[in-house]
Amino acid sequence: MNIKENLEKIQETIAQAAQKSGRSPQEITLVAVTKTMPVEIIKQAISYGIRIIGENKIQEAKTKKAAITEEIKWHMIGHLQTNKVKDAVQIFDLIHSVDSLKLALEINKKAADLNKIMPILLEVNISQEPSKYGLTKDDTSYLLEKIAHLNNIKIKGLMTMAPYEAPETEIRKIFSELRELKNKIREQKINNIAMDYLSMGMSSDYHLAIEEGANMVRIGSALFS
Repeated sequence: MNIKENLEKIQETIAQAAQKSGRSPQEITLVAVTKTMPVEIIKQAISYGIRIIGENKIQEAKTKKAAITEEIKWHMIGHLQTNKVKDAVQIFDLIHSVDSLKLALEINKKAADLNKIMPILLEVNISQEPSKYGLTKDDTSYLLEKIAHLNNIKIKGLMTMAPYEAPETEIRKIFSELRELKNKIREQKINNIAMDYLSMGMSSDYHLAIEEGANMVRIGSALFS
């Protein structure tokens, strides 16, 4: 595993994709997906410049965070159950995977208990795959109306995943649809809703995601291999 070399390749790909979309590489946020990775490997990645860690499971993140003292950000990128919200709000700096009114209300409640404003992204299942979590586009607009007034969450953007091994044209279509949805929401200028982040793209398709407007990518296997 050559993390340093892998990271340099990823940064080069990010720079090329950003240039194609008329943006600076500095506008693209890299989230290192560290599920199943041991603490020693994560610390190595941090030493090479990784500043955001993405974890899928609460207990795993809790254990790792206790062992890692470096100044980094922690993102929850996996499906979040309501009974795990208290820990999630304590551990993470951003939750990518809010996909229901029930979950948003629970996050708001637990964040209020901690006197914290919790930044969140709404997960949208653009591809409408039954195996994936996430809101439909119509549900996204409905949910935004219901939660915009909540005082202890801050809606910071949208997240999606494209199907594995789908044709490039299909992947691009999914990513461009989320970009268009983000722009539509931004135009409405709703209080407490800032469409700052478009989190889409993983190891196999992050270059396409950036070309289609992503400014946050979640990369695991391309970095840790």
